[in-house]
Amino acid sequence: MIKTLIKSTRLSWAAKNINMYLLALTYAYFSDMIIKNPFEILEGLLLVCVLWGALYALNDLTDLEVDRKDKIKRSRAFIQNKIDKKWIITFIVVILSSVFIISLTTLTPLFSIILGLMVLNQFVYTVPPIRLKDTFLAPLTSTATNTILRIASCCVLLGDIFLVPLSVYLLMYLAGMGTYLMYKSKKVITTIISIIFAILLIYIFSVGEMNIFQFVIAVLPSFLSTIPLYLSNFYAKDKMIKLADILYHKVAMVFFLICIIFILFTG
Repeated sequence: MIKTLIKSTRLSWAAKNINMYLLALTYAYFSDMIIKNPFEILEGLLLVCVLWGALYALNDLTDLEVDRKDKIKRSRAFIQNKIDKKWIITFIVVILSSVFIISLTTLTPLFSIILGLMVLNQFVYTVPPIRLKDTFLAPLTSTATNTILRIASCCVLLGDIFLVPLSVYLLMYLAGMGTYLMYKSKKVITTIISIIFAILLIYIFSVGEMNIFQFVIAVLPSFLSTIPLYLSNFYAKDKMIKLADILYHKVAMVFFLICIIFILFTG
């Protein structure tokens, strides 16, 4: 049971949190900011990853019947190994409670508020009766909103929630939305979002709100990882989705972690 509960947290999906922390940290690095609290940054990242592990378990619990019909998702933990719902709920509550207790007692209150917004967003997205996942609002409230909150959680630990420019927040919001739409095989709207993303990226470069090194370090690896996801709309969907998963949640994650350690302790 314990092994199944741990598997439900999708540990490799921490790449999403690590990627957004790296993006925020590149702004500290290239602005010559002296990071005086590197261990607090790592603590915050760890808390966000653990919190999202509980939220992924919640998502799998609420999607059990739907996931059983999906060739890829039917391999998820609670489908392969049945566990009484009361134990799953207890597991989720214990993790979330622990995260907030540690956060409230050791980090800035604003960080805990952002964690609360992550939980709220995920609850309205996946838990009935609201369950925005089943509505036209799903692309706006899922990965897109969570991406913004991940960036903000790092920025508040660095002392300035607007350390990352608003245009870049918007860029990553579009990136999260596009990834969601690619996964759902929404070809037309994905193409439209991609065009808007490209135009905004050109603007950001032109006004100097992101440099090429930041793009190469924090954005390009995730962008390359989504190429198989985009191709899955046209060819070998299952294989392309698995390839995208490996590239982003394993290969890119290791790269992101190395960059974070470098910035925190050598910058």
